[in-house]
Amino acid sequence: MTFRSRLFATVALPVLSTALIATPTLADALMKPFEVAQESTGESQPSEEELLLQQQQQQQDDEAQRAAEDEQQRQAEEQKAAEEAERAAAEQQAAEEEAQRAAAEAEQRQAEEQKAAEEAERAAAEQKAAEDEAQRAAVEEEQRQAEEQKAAEEAERAAAEQKAAEDEAQRAAAEEEQRQAEEQKAAEDAEKAAADQKAAEDEAQRAAAEAEAQRQADEQKAAEEQKALDEQKPATEEQAEQPVQQQDGGTSETTAGESEQPAVGEGEQPAVAGEESPADTGTDQPATAETGETPVTEPVPEVVDTMTEAEKQEIAEDPAKTDETVVLPVENGAAVLDSDKDADNAGGQESREQRRKKREELRAQEEDVPVPETDDAAQATISEEVREAVPGRIEAAIKEEGKRVKEAPDFAVPETTNIINNTVINNTIINNNTVNNTTIDNSVTEVNIVERVENRTVLEVGDQLIVRGDDRPRLRRDSEEVYYDNLARGRVRETIVRPGGVEIVTIYNRYGDIIQRSRVGRDGREYILVYAPELEDDSPRPGLVDVGYELPPMRLRIPVSDYIIDTSSNPDRDYYDFLAEPPVERVERVYTIDEVKHSARLRDKVRRIDLDTITFATGSADVPMSQARTLRSVAEAMQKVLDKDPGETFLIEGHTDAVGSDKSNLVLSDERAESVASLLTDVYGIPPENLQTQGYGERFLKVKTQVAEQQNRRVTIRRVTTLVRPMARAN
Repeated sequence: MTFRSRLFATVALPVLSTALIATPTLADALMKPFEVAQESTGESQPSEEELLLQQQQQQQDDEAQRAAEDEQQRQAEEQKAAEEAERAAAEQQAAEEEAQRAAAEAEQRQAEEQKAAEEAERAAAEQKAAEDEAQRAAVEEEQRQAEEQKAAEEAERAAAEQKAAEDEAQRAAAEEEQRQAEEQKAAEDAEKAAADQKAAEDEAQRAAAEAEAQRQADEQKAAEEQKALDEQKPATEEQAEQPVQQQDGGTSETTAGESEQPAVGEGEQPAVAGEESPADTGTDQPATAETGETPVTEPVPEVVDTMTEAEKQEIAEDPAKTDETVVLPVENGAAVLDSDKDADNAGGQESREQRRKKREELRAQEEDVPVPETDDAAQATISEEVREAVPGRIEAAIKEEGKRVKEAPDFAVPETTNIINNTVINNTIINNNTVNNTTIDNSVTEVNIVERVENRTVLEVGDQLIVRGDDRPRLRRDSEEVYYDNLARGRVRETIVRPGGVEIVTIYNRYGDIIQRSRVGRDGREYILVYAPELEDDSPRPGLVDVGYELPPMRLRIPVSDYIIDTSSNPDRDYYDFLAEPPVERVERVYTIDEVKHSARLRDKVRRIDLDTITFATGSADVPMSQARTLRSVAEAMQKVLDKDPGETFLIEGHTDAVGSDKSNLVLSDERAESVASLLTDVYGIPPENLQTQGYGERFLKVKTQVAEQQNRRVTIRRVTTLVRPMARAN
């Protein structure tokens, strides 16, 4: 019921009804005297009193009529007032609705004004910060916005890829199950092939023994029948030795043929009969100091872990109490330190025992030197003169006049390199009380290019394969300008200009080794990332020397849980505190980034994060976006480290399992490292110049097995800043 209807029902209608009822009654009352008068007319004339009464009655009747008319007029006016009130109520309701709408608009406008005020306040704060930071901060903000926009675009693309990946999930699971079945069958075939090969080798040894006995008998008979065979004797001995040489040569060729035959598809594909079997993979012997050839008669003694899981766990909790090789407390767990893995692969159980003895000899000496508590303490042996000279020498190299060249240079591959032989170090030098340069055999070995795959080169150095990648394409991405200058002594200076004027300046030697790398802001402030002054001269010094073999075997003196983090088992770990920790032992000098890449012993000095939440498919370097999100916590910790010191350097290491050829696994592992580095840059904004990458193939297995193993297909992150540049002295 509207307001008008309610007003009419409660006010106008009762008044009108009263008026209609009162009018006839009043009329009857007024007419009654006249009727009485008429009735009495016939009888007699009214008296004066009656006339006076009649006159008074008439006046009363007139007044009553006038009152009735006034009442009727009043009721009409009230009805009109009711209509006016109803109309006013309607107008009031409309006004209220208009007021509500106006209030809502005012509230919205006030919210917008408040938001605008907040925006203005934040803009004022940002403006003040921009004024404090001057033009450099504005440029960095613009770059950040561009990176965020690109990250958003990548996220959109990733969402589409994730949807496609989810559609592929079932099919991939079925294929994975089938692949595992095929790998299991292949492993069984490989075991059978290994057993057959062992039987063949036993037969070959027996045949060689028989041939040797026959040769000796023939020589004795020939000596008795003909004593004057001085000229013919060499030929006779050569003929007599021929069966043994043929037997040896046949074994070597068979082994070489098996190892050279490519695996099915890319790296990490299952082995099949006639290819490299798990029994053969990883059993290549180190080159001898004299010839660099692979011995075939002395296999590496197998490492057998006799400790229980409980004993391994006890050692892992406090490795400082033992001189034994520390292994991961899991089934078939390999050594924790990569340098120990190298020693196990090269010398087996014998090498383990020798390293244990050496650690025992060095225990007292090492206990006198505490574990470093800061980066500065870790570099205590680096002189103050070296540290103070760094900024001036780097500035001089950046400003040095050079000859501009149009194209990026092609770096030379060393023709020879001094690579230290594992056998010499582990089996001979290790017995000395003091390890020094004079007792190490630096065998001069030819370096051969095995294969070039895009921006990667696989090199054969003695009995080892090494992959060297070119990170310049990754650093040049999204740059505004890149130019090169040829400097004196065969050096090349590369300058990458980023949006906003930030410059990445890198100086290389003729082999592509980084002498120094700096980031120069628009305001001219410089951050040193890498500095290796010993590479500045023009001497033919290649970067493939494993200088870590000059050091004694390392003793891990902190718990394994404080040395390695697995992201899957430690999702709530404070990765920033972990990455900010100093090396676990002193750093003797500043090393080149290539020396760190090619020395497990040097890398063992710093802690590592195993990104085992990224599970690569067999033969693949792609990172699914669903797994890329697991990098967020690690990436945020890395960015926090960089916020404190923009000159930090992280090494991203790629690894594979033992299935497939060494060459394909090396390339695949390097691609995996680059994929994670690109992901950290494109999605999480980690500057590419702060990331170094290196692939190691199947060399450093986490779980000792020759079959497909997910835990071995991984990527590792280490903070290597303390190894590759002098640290500023703490105040």
